[in-house]
Amino acid sequence: MKFIEGTRVVTEGELQANNITRHHVTKYYRNQITKGGYYEQLKNIVEPSLQEFESRGSLDTSGEHDNTVVLGLQHKYPQTGLLLVTDRCASYCRYCFRKRLVGTESDEVAPDFARVAQYIRDHPEMTNVLLSGGDPFVLSTAKLNEILDHLLPIRHLESIRFGTKMVAFEPKRFDDSALPALFQRLQKTGKTAIIVTHFDHIGEISGDAVRRIQSLRAQGVQFLNQSVLLAKVNDDPEVLAATFAKCHQIGVRPYYLFQGRPVKGASHFQVSLRRGLEITRGINQRLSGIQKTFKYIMSHYTGKIEILDLGEDGRVYMRYHQNKMPEKIGRIFSRPHLEDACWLDDLPEG
Repeated sequence: MKFIEGTRVVTEGELQANNITRHHVTKYYRNQITKGGYYEQLKNIVEPSLQEFESRGSLDTSGEHDNTVVLGLQHKYPQTGLLLVTDRCASYCRYCFRKRLVGTESDEVAPDFARVAQYIRDHPEMTNVLLSGGDPFVLSTAKLNEILDHLLPIRHLESIRFGTKMVAFEPKRFDDSALPALFQRLQKTGKTAIIVTHFDHIGEISGDAVRRIQSLRAQGVQFLNQSVLLAKVNDDPEVLAATFAKCHQIGVRPYYLFQGRPVKGASHFQVSLRRGLEITRGINQRLSGIQKTFKYIMSHYTGKIEILDLGEDGRVYMRYHQNKMPEKIGRIFSRPHLEDACWLDDLPEG
């Protein structure tokens, strides 16, 4: 098998034991990263590395199993449902936090959307659903319409999001002549259609991607972007500031910059909290006020934690952006800082 560091003979057993994701990348993305001038950075997103064998961690860092209420549906925060609709992606990111299921024959994908819809109907506090996986846009538009058949009649659902990296991996997917009717269905039932893109680096924002985004925005689709802070890829304030500025320019609102997770086989992508805060400070110094719409977030088992600052008192200051318990949301807390700490669990309590 080819790795960034060279070719190595590996057995299927070794790959499975170390949760090494299958290697697959679209021809489009490979051409984009090789011709765009950022190959040395972007190859790390899709090309296997021997570091994956040494990367320690767990396979479910944010408690997805514990928050699954119906097979395929997670309900961690009151207003939001997360629906796993597929275990496939157009290309497989080496830093994926769902290595346990993506690219496999997973038993975590929703098999019964009628049952999912019944749960949502019984929980009127849920106002939005995020279709995720895998990537929902690897499914046919007909299949996506089948899923919407169950969701659109639910009156208290206000918006439906589609989490996707397909805009970077295979933008021609959005040329499908059946897609406009799908988004029109959402609008006619009073739902807001939101595509959450996954641009981690300005080198992923191709001219083809921009044209598809502009077309979809003209159809009333809203766009947000989430990025992951990745060692050797985008751990540079200039790169991320340029990425977020470009997103803002094309009508995609920078939404989250995620701290890399301690996922088995992917924890080598983590950047220390100290360095992450230096980078976010550098990003903000390079952006105008209207471009500073992102939050630096750690998606922890206990909730979404916004990482705020490292104080002169040697403590990391944070607050809950989302939490199961509403009374904790917005509350600032701190922990003693340790050098090289990358995750909340690396910081001692007290």
